[in-house]
Amino acid sequence: MLRSIFGCGKNCRFPSNRHHEPGFRHNQRYSLVNVKLKWVKDRVLDTAVTGERDLKAASVIMSIIAADPSGCVPIYRLSGRRRGQLGLPHDVKVSTFMRKYPNIFDEFHVPDSGGTRVPWFRLTPDAMTLNQEAVQVFRENQKDFRDRVCKLLMLTRDMILPIATIDQLKWDLGLPYDYVDSFIPNYKDVFSLTRLSDDRVALKLLSWQNELAVSQLETDAISQQTEEDVRTGRLRFRVGFPRGFGLKRKSIEWLEEWQTLPYTSPYTDSSHLDSRTDVSEKRIVGMFHELLHLTVEKKTERQNVSNLRKPLNLPQKFTKVFERHPGIFYISKKNDTQTVVLREAYDGDQLVHRHPISEIRNKFACLMKEGFLGRSRGLYKKHPAANFGENDELHQICNSELCENGIESEEEYEGRMFSEYESDETNRLFELCE
Repeated sequence: MLRSIFGCGKNCRFPSNRHHEPGFRHNQRYSLVNVKLKWVKDRVLDTAVTGERDLKAASVIMSIIAADPSGCVPIYRLSGRRRGQLGLPHDVKVSTFMRKYPNIFDEFHVPDSGGTRVPWFRLTPDAMTLNQEAVQVFRENQKDFRDRVCKLLMLTRDMILPIATIDQLKWDLGLPYDYVDSFIPNYKDVFSLTRLSDDRVALKLLSWQNELAVSQLETDAISQQTEEDVRTGRLRFRVGFPRGFGLKRKSIEWLEEWQTLPYTSPYTDSSHLDSRTDVSEKRIVGMFHELLHLTVEKKTERQNVSNLRKPLNLPQKFTKVFERHPGIFYISKKNDTQTVVLREAYDGDQLVHRHPISEIRNKFACLMKEGFLGRSRGLYKKHPAANFGENDELHQICNSELCENGIESEEEYEGRMFSEYESDETNRLFELCE
């Protein structure tokens, strides 16, 4: 039965059909059935996650440099508060990371008033070209991104989210680094910035968008599910398991019965649901199924949704649904974190439907690979410190920056003594281009 209803990637298999035990349906409807499914490592989907950390960090740095009026920044401008947005390991210096990719980040030095050589970085011509292409792709798809943000806010109880919460999701949503300044002001009739009672700045949706209040599961149901299921609202999620995943009879029966429960759209009021039932759990699964569909690559770090419990009207320990439904979600433990991946969106380690922004990110990954390999082969020679004339415009900009901000971290300037940063992140960049 499951095989005939649900789609599957080439690395998945489905549980076989079993007969229902009497009384199981009754218990399923009115209580949260105590079924535990084991976590099984999925090496294929792990490869879809590996490499994301370096790619995101390099993309954010590129955006910061490109947005600077002078087109270059000193290394200390990328440390402190901004460093936390890069997602790099704590033991990896930002300058060490940037020097891995000399075909993206061009380094030069400017002495400060005390004679200390301060590392500065600017984008190479190739990086500037790719950044301009990324900006153009975003402009061409602005309505799509506007709809994604609208739907994210519509998932919340009051159509409002703190900017800090959206910041955690902006990479996954495909938003630019400076979306608050470069994107939100374009839609003053749709969004507004407001201040919450705790003094945090939040983004509010000004009015409900009826045409957007349709989940991806509901959209797909017309072509993928039976007329009876659509008519009764008992929509089913696509389920698939990696090879070697064994399901016990009880788990198979529970899953089959759980799929026949009523589906509650994440865009409708759910206050009438009892959080202690499987019907409520199906609503939570539907909420995250929709949230992951709003992301461009159908995945996000688990910690990114930790602040969404109250806005999404979710019960305590709501993320337990990821463990209870490993056929819908996969939790990758790569990169020293947990990343939730929507299984149905992948065929192997590749997205079934690739967003234009994902295409740009793939090009950037290839550029990173080229720079890393070229550097290891000695193709990029370190040039001596820049000696600008006193009237040189860039020299004046650098000196002005140094005088105004001073030096924040001497460790960042010990560039020649930094250890090399190697990881499976780099290996994944290679795989993306093969």
